[in-house]
Amino acid sequence: MAAFHLAIPVDDLAAARDFYGATMGCTEGRSSETWVDFDFFGHQLVVHQAPRAAVIRNAVDGDAVPVPHFGLVLDWADWEALGARISASGVAFELPPHVRWEGLPGEQGTFFLFDPAGNALEFKAMRNPANLFAKQ
Repeated sequence: MAAFHLAIPVDDLAAARDFYGATMGCTEGRSSETWVDFDFFGHQLVVHQAPRAAVIRNAVDGDAVPVPHFGLVLDWADWEALGARISASGVAFELPPHVRWEGLPGEQGTFFLFDPAGNALEFKAMRNPANLFAKQ
């Protein structure tokens, strides 16, 4: 498996450590006074101290989806478990867990949330994982 590396801005490293560590369950790796590495479900996520950016939205199947965003495609059981973990943590969903494109090849469960610095995250699960890139 090829792991991705993503570096994102955060305006509060302590809040990022709590969110990605305690809420999301990501293990912390290397760090300095201005950045922290996390094991983001087998991928390298680095949060860097930087100013907060504005949020832009696009319409997707009736939702106002924040752009840019990043996240993962999980299997259905892991997606449900992560949604339950986030819900139990008290972190608010931007778009709560729901099914999009029901009955179509791209049918998926999805939810969005923001980290404490305003970075948008999406977690999804395909009803049929083989259809990840299928056209509607």
